[in-house]
Amino acid sequence: MNDGLIPKRYAKALYKLAVENGDSQEIYEQLKPLSQGFSGLDDVKRVLLNPYVKEEDKGRVMMQLLGAKPGSSLDKFLLLVIRNNRAEMLRKIALAYVAIYREKHDIAKVEISSATELPPSQTDAIVDIVRKLMPTATLEVEHSLDPDLIGGFTVKVGDLLLDASIKNELKKLRLKLLS
Repeated sequence: MNDGLIPKRYAKALYKLAVENGDSQEIYEQLKPLSQGFSGLDDVKRVLLNPYVKEEDKGRVMMQLLGAKPGSSLDKFLLLVIRNNRAEMLRKIALAYVAIYREKHDIAKVEISSATELPPSQTDAIVDIVRKLMPTATLEVEHSLDPDLIGGFTVKVGDLLLDASIKNELKKLRLKLLS
């Protein structure tokens, strides 16, 4: 079966369970860090894929990592995933769940990258422009530094990318000179 299809099916099942139990937002908040990746993910993956580590111990590791409460929907789901030998797909399942939750609740993730820290006024201006384009959406804004941009910024919302960086301008200039 497809590696993308399985995580989506698990994520849909988790979302349905979470809605029924009224904890879809809590699970969303718990899975966001896993979906974004974090340092130590490789160590966790080694534990989850180790055949000598008991399923219950793997479940406990994931519960502690995600902050799931014993007996919660997420706790039961994690044990199911581990028992079905799908632990290596947990990050993809988390990505799919976060995407489903954002779609159902009209949440747009806005990723702003800049070479240096932007003043709050500039960040607010960028967010205001995005808000005008998506007036009904709730915006989750993340800012990161990327010195490779040299100057300027990039804004990514879903599949859309606005690249107002010096790196991009230099790339365009190079292509123009080569043609």
